[in-house]
Amino acid sequence: MTTKTSARTPWKAVFGGSIGNMVEWYDWFVYASFATYFAGAFFPKGNDTAQLLNTAGIFAVGFFMRPVGGWLLGRFADRRGRKAALTLTVTLMSGSALLIAIAPTYEQVGYFGAAVLLVARLLQGLSVGGEYAASATYLTEATPPGKRGFASSFQYVSMTAGQLIGLGLLIILQHTLTKAELHDYGWRIPFVVGALAAAVVFYLRRNLLETEAYDEETREAGAAERGTVRALLEHKREAMLVIALTMGGTLAYYTYTTYLTKYLSNTAGLPKSTASEVSFCALFLFMLVQPLAGALSDRIGRRPLLITFGIGGTLGTVPLMTGLSGVDGFGDALALSLVGLLIVTGYTSINAVVKAELFPTHVRALGVALPYAIANATFGGTAEYVALWFKKGGIESGYYWYVAGCAAVSLLVYVFMRETRDAALTRREDVKDPVAVRV
Repeated sequence: MTTKTSARTPWKAVFGGSIGNMVEWYDWFVYASFATYFAGAFFPKGNDTAQLLNTAGIFAVGFFMRPVGGWLLGRFADRRGRKAALTLTVTLMSGSALLIAIAPTYEQVGYFGAAVLLVARLLQGLSVGGEYAASATYLTEATPPGKRGFASSFQYVSMTAGQLIGLGLLIILQHTLTKAELHDYGWRIPFVVGALAAAVVFYLRRNLLETEAYDEETREAGAAERGTVRALLEHKREAMLVIALTMGGTLAYYTYTTYLTKYLSNTAGLPKSTASEVSFCALFLFMLVQPLAGALSDRIGRRPLLITFGIGGTLGTVPLMTGLSGVDGFGDALALSLVGLLIVTGYTSINAVVKAELFPTHVRALGVALPYAIANATFGGTAEYVALWFKKGGIESGYYWYVAGCAAVSLLVYVFMRETRDAALTRREDVKDPVAVRV
C-alpha cells in the first residue's frame, strides 16, 4: 500500500522534494552559465556571437524535448506516483550531465562532439519536462491548505539555489583557473559535479513519502484514465490557461536569469567575471524573496501577484533592458537586475501552485507538465536564441519589445482568470469552491 504524507510532516516532504529539484536545475542551468567557455569547443573558431548562437540553439532544442518529457513523465507521475517520477527524472539528469562532461571537442572528432552535446541536452529536456510537474504537484499536494503558496515557492527557491551553486562554481573557477584553462577543460568540472550530485539525490528521493492526494486517488479511482491525454482533454480550458499564463513569465524569467550573464558581457561590455558576480548576487536575493511572496499569496490570493508581474513586465521591460545595456559597473548592473527579478517574482513564486490547483488529482501532473512544457519550449527555451538573433541582426532592442508583448498577453489572462487559492486537492478538504478555475 502506498505510504502517504500526513499533515504532521509537510515540511519534511517539502525539503525532500526541493533538494532534488535543486540538483536537477543546477544541471539544467549550468549549461547556460558555462556556454561562453565551451561554445568554441564544439564549433569552428570564428565569430564569438555565432558560436554562442549555435550553443544557444542546442540549449533551445533541449526545451523542445520538454513537452515529450512532460507527456511521458507527467503520465508516469499520475499512474505510478509522484515519488517514482521524481526518482526517474533525477536519474535521467545524472546521465545527461555525465555525457556533457565527457563529450569530445570539434578539434578531436569534428561535429560528433556537438552531436553528443545535443543528445545530452535532449535527455536533460526529457528529464526537466517531467521534473517541473512532478515537483510542483508533489510540493502542492504534500502541504495543507493555507500554506501551499509558501511551500510551493520553494520550487523556485531550489531552482535558484541550483543556479547559484552553478554560478558560484563558475566564479571560483574564474578565480582559480586561467581563461585558457577554462576554455580547455575547466568547463567540464561543473558537469562532473552535477552527475555525482544527482546520483546522491537518487538515493534521497527513494526515501520520499507519497502524497495523500495521490494515495486517495489510487484507492478510490481506477487507473485506466489516470494521466492520459484523453483525460487531459476534458480539462482543455485549464490546459490552455496554463500555456497563456506561462508565456510571459517564463520568457521574462529566462531573460533575467540564464541570458543575463551573456547580455552583460556581450552587450554591456562587462568582464565575464563581473557579469557572473552580478548574476550571483541578484539571484541570491531573488531566492530569498520567493517564500515571502508565496506566503503573501496564501493571504491575499494568487491573482494579485500575477497581475503585479504582468504590469511590471509589460511596462518595465524596455526601460530596464535599455538601462542594463549601458551599465558600466557592478553596482548599476546589480540594481537594475534586481528590479527585473523582483518583478518576475510575482510569477515565479506562485506559478507552480496555481497550475497544480487547476487540475484534479488523476490528471494533475500531466495537466501541469504538458501545457507548461509547450509554453516553456516556445518562449522560455528560445529566449537566448531570439535575443542573440535580434543582436546579430543589429536590432537588439526588438527583443525588449518582444518580452514586453508576451508579458502583456499573460497580463490579460491574469486579469480575467478566477482565483485558485481555495481549490480542493483532497476530498476531505472543506472549501467553499472546490471547482477548478475557469477563464
